[in-house]
Amino acid sequence: MRLPLIIALLSLLIAGRHPAAAAAADSARLRRHLQYLVATPQPRNHQHVAVLDSVARYLGRQLGRSGGRVSEQPYQAGGQTYRNVIASFGPKTGPRLIVGAHYDVCGEQPGADDNGSGVAALLELARLLGQQPALRQRIDLVAYTLEEPPYFRTRQMGSYVHAKSLHDEKAAVTGMVALEMLGYYDDRPGSQHYPFGPLKLLYGGRGNYVTAVRKLGGGRFARHFSRHYDRGAQLPVKRFIGPAWLPGVDFSDHLNYWQFGYSALLLTDTAFYRNRNYHHATDSLEKLDLRRLALATDAVLAALLRL
Repeated sequence: MRLPLIIALLSLLIAGRHPAAAAAADSARLRRHLQYLVATPQPRNHQHVAVLDSVARYLGRQLGRSGGRVSEQPYQAGGQTYRNVIASFGPKTGPRLIVGAHYDVCGEQPGADDNGSGVAALLELARLLGQQPALRQRIDLVAYTLEEPPYFRTRQMGSYVHAKSLHDEKAAVTGMVALEMLGYYDDRPGSQHYPFGPLKLLYGGRGNYVTAVRKLGGGRFARHFSRHYDRGAQLPVKRFIGPAWLPGVDFSDHLNYWQFGYSALLLTDTAFYRNRNYHHATDSLEKLDLRRLALATDAVLAALLRL
């Protein structure tokens, strides 16, 4: 074996990285996706079906350009048709690993962090996955509709519809990751809040991290993914495990996968425990840290490639 090849292989082993993991998320691309999402003619809520349809088409185009096998999952809610958008990467058969983010908003708000940041990360993750020469397992990226009120915690949530469809077809599912609000960071002391005060002693008072949230008894996948995410991240990560009844632990699309027995977890900037613009008109693009959003996205890719 030639010396340069030996050196290259040793470098990869020392770095502990998958050979194809060098691609990195682009903050400029994240910004362009967010600019589109926050500038729709009306807010992306359940009342504006035409807007949601236009966003679904945009997501489908972007996912397709990244090399995903794109499909839609339309369903009925409140007398209207809504749709999830799905893009598959890697093998066409075998167990599926699901990564999802909801693209609707709550009420009359731009929803830059909630959940434009998660959707932008999902689209950038698609671009990075499309550059991988040989994924070992199927990865499905899913953009959900109707996560927000008035459909939250109902069977009309897009993630419930998707999780149920996997269960009904008896699909093999490795696990699920929900990307929910990943763009807001605050380095000031006291900027981070918690549902239970003493948690501040353990996790700190600065809102400068991503948290990987899983429930007690949440399964092997959630445990392994959170560990790989932490190890691969270039920004602080706090791994949290707690009972599902603790406020915030089940406040996103992963909860519907739990209902069908799948191992699932949440990646988040902790939403309203940090970002006081949550569900307000002030949830705008200029308040986000796109550099750290890119790093959070890179860590998702690194964890996926290590599983």
